[in-house]
Amino acid sequence: MAELTSRRPYLIRALYDWVLDNGLTPHLLVAADAPRVVVPTQFVTDENKITINIAPTAVRNLSLDNDDITFSARFSGDNFDVCIPPGAVLALYARENGEGMLFGDVEDTESAPASLADQSEEEADDRRSHLKVVK
Repeated sequence: MAELTSRRPYLIRALYDWVLDNGLTPHLLVAADAPRVVVPTQFVTDENKITINIAPTAVRNLSLDNDDITFSARFSGDNFDVCIPPGAVLALYARENGEGMLFGDVEDTESAPASLADQSEEEADDRRSHLKVVK
């Protein structure tokens, strides 16, 4: 079986469109300490997170690719080129009502198995039910 790509970048694009289609303002919650994240560090919280408005009026040249989310934005009047791997996105939500999706932990696409087929037999056995069919 071929290795599957991450669902996260696809969900990010879909949620982004959904938030905009409803006239709301999309925000990303990002794990700023995840590998390859480039954000202005002075806006990172003590929990190593940053929330960024990615509405079309707030950013330029937004690209929501499978490998990276990139754009330019102004932070306290200074231009900054941002780069975020989709696996570092913890949530995408609408500022006005909080509707969106929480993705949970940082996704390590380099080492995580893509499916149960990629796991060892022992790991797969741990996930199988131990129930028996009774006739």
